[in-house]
Amino acid sequence: MGVTAAETPRGDTPRTETPLTAPGEILHTGAAEYPGLDTWRELPLKQQPDWQNHPDFDSAFEQLSANPPLVFAGEVDKLKRRLARVAEGEAFLLQGGDCAETFKDATADRISAKVKTILQMAVVLTYGASLPVVKMGRMAGQYAKPRSSDMETRDGVTLPSFRGEIVNDFDFTEEARIPDPKRMVTAYHKSASTLNLIRAFTEGGFADLRAVQQWNKGFMENPAHARYEQIAGEIDRAVKFMDACGVEFEGLKRTEFYTAHEALLLDYERALTRIDSRTGHPYITSGHFVWVGERTRDLDGAHVDYMSRIRNPIGVKLGPTTTPETVLALIDKLDPHREPGRLTLISRMGAKNIRQKLPPLVEAVRDSGAKVVWVTDPMHGNTITAQNGYKTRRFDDIMDEVRGFFEVHAAAGTYPGGMHVEMTGDDVAECLGGSDVIDESAFDARYESLVDPRLNHKQSLELAFLVAESLTRVT
Repeated sequence: MGVTAAETPRGDTPRTETPLTAPGEILHTGAAEYPGLDTWRELPLKQQPDWQNHPDFDSAFEQLSANPPLVFAGEVDKLKRRLARVAEGEAFLLQGGDCAETFKDATADRISAKVKTILQMAVVLTYGASLPVVKMGRMAGQYAKPRSSDMETRDGVTLPSFRGEIVNDFDFTEEARIPDPKRMVTAYHKSASTLNLIRAFTEGGFADLRAVQQWNKGFMENPAHARYEQIAGEIDRAVKFMDACGVEFEGLKRTEFYTAHEALLLDYERALTRIDSRTGHPYITSGHFVWVGERTRDLDGAHVDYMSRIRNPIGVKLGPTTTPETVLALIDKLDPHREPGRLTLISRMGAKNIRQKLPPLVEAVRDSGAKVVWVTDPMHGNTITAQNGYKTRRFDDIMDEVRGFFEVHAAAGTYPGGMHVEMTGDDVAECLGGSDVIDESAFDARYESLVDPRLNHKQSLELAFLVAESLTRVT
């Protein structure tokens, strides 16, 4: 049962570790009162569409507030315990998925391809680290994107920027670019469909370790990937050994898979916030894990304030201008009780900055005694414009930033806990390089992303093999 608004606590509630809530537990509506939960509305709020006066805003918000949660408190708390193990150096976190999901790509084929690629990467990383890998998709909610400018100009015409399909449409027309709050409802239903498929895939035999290793064999058949033959062969022998011994356990046949997205659109997140009927704590139920981006992590801003009040594990992106003082202040604001698994710091420095800009942050956090998860995002700091005008990234730069991330943590005596990549399970051409080389000539035919370039299936798996080599040295 959920609590009523009258039963919702009105005094300060201590933030102790929340007990596991049953997966089917119903949480109260997003309109429930909770002390301070709406303080964000009075604070500086960035990267939001101008739709508060739209005639459909109130009805869209009310509909979302009444809809069932997409995830449950018990699942969220379980993820927090898994991330606590990452913070202790006992597991590794893999986050991967689209830069910006699209409504038309919420299909069984596209979703299964992404899940399949993440599972393949996880098998390789698990072997390299000899540690469990927490698998998390940038899926079932990654529909909003921050933009560097509120307006976009083409051929003398200026229109509102595209902010993801949860806000407006990519087509460059006046009608398409009008922010429409009904799109939040569409995003909710697309996310629900995606989650249903993810749960079916990961619980129904699709994620069987033996099947995943068979997929990897297809990757190894390409001569371009011969350098990874040793690791692939060792994994294959390990799987065959377990099969020969008659090993049968749940971890072999199914896996945990969590969803994550940037909590950018606070109207959407607030409408999908629910109060746990057992503990009285607020949870964002649009996804298991949410993060605050580089453009919205202001200490006195609305996004950081809202994230400080919800119980999900959360992340914060840290770019090259971040100072040690800022990081420590963010920890105090977002994880004041130093709760294991609560806070993940995601560095996005760029390959040219990682070895100079990250060490002071890592050392400051280490010396403070805070127990966070450190993750590298090697994508966003390495975006360039190709000669033919496409936004792209070089595979070598991405890998160089990952290597730099490991080097920094090795020097500081801290644990490099994970990797956050923009990738797809499809055969797109958006990032340059890789053993099976992608060059600019392929962009016209195979560039599909509406915002930022992603690693394709082969590049993603190659990255996993290269990182596995680094993990072998770390662990």
